[in-house]
Amino acid sequence: MVQEFYTDSGLSRQARRAEILDAETELALARAWRDHRDEAALHRLITAYMRLAIAMAAKFRRYGAPMNDLIQEASLGLMKAASKFDPDRGVRFSTYAVWWIKASIQDYVMRNWSLVRTGSTAGQKALFFNLRRVQARLDREAAAAGETLDSYQLCARVAHEVGVSLAEVEMMAGRLSGSDASLNATQSTEDEGREWIDALEDDTAQAAERFEQQHDHARLRDWLVQAMGHLSERERHIVSERRLIEPPRTLDSLGRELGLSKERVRQLEAAAYAKLRQRLKQDRPELEHFLA
Repeated sequence: MVQEFYTDSGLSRQARRAEILDAETELALARAWRDHRDEAALHRLITAYMRLAIAMAAKFRRYGAPMNDLIQEASLGLMKAASKFDPDRGVRFSTYAVWWIKASIQDYVMRNWSLVRTGSTAGQKALFFNLRRVQARLDREAAAAGETLDSYQLCARVAHEVGVSLAEVEMMAGRLSGSDASLNATQSTEDEGREWIDALEDDTAQAAERFEQQHDHARLRDWLVQAMGHLSERERHIVSERRLIEPPRTLDSLGRELGLSKERVRQLEAAAYAKLRQRLKQDRPELEHFLA
């Protein structure tokens, strides 16, 4: 029953006609819901304070969200407040509910402002909802004092005022300066206009470069196989397990497998690597640095 009420398109009209609860009635309704899960009491309590939720939702219309969605989020915050409210704390429900309503609306606005997550910390949230207001006030104060603030000075003062870093202020100012734009949008109004994505530099390897890399890797692999042919079977196993797989085996696990101490495995690995370096130095001097 409560859920149906909050999806009703006539929510605002019903809220305006709702009763105004006195403290005693509010307390009785809150206790009935907390102690007996009385949905009728919950419905009556929430209905009485929907006008508060709607009034708070209206304050966030400047962020471009549909009013119906803002009211819906405000009602969700109101219901969450009702579910957590303790009537024995001596606080009016409206005082308690304000925080939950505001938090619900703010989370919704920030989720829908941009495809890029705008911010999640308390400082970033404070910047999102207060940056422009604080900037305007600081500008007015500076003008009254005969000062002219450049963008850096203004951001620095905002950072000090809000209690966040300068980098956070600059980042949030950039995000709030414009809306999202699609890379598939055309750069001109012409039918055959190039899309913005076509202007991005392709930093992937070109065909010739990929072929050269593959050829070099194949030659290097062959040279390493030849060099490892001069190692004993145990040395090849240690080098393969320690250097050629991800993640590499630990000295301890190899030691248990081979019946050796960790220190002995380390010594064998070092000796095998020295042999590989020597072989590459003799056969392929240009690769001597590879095993350095």
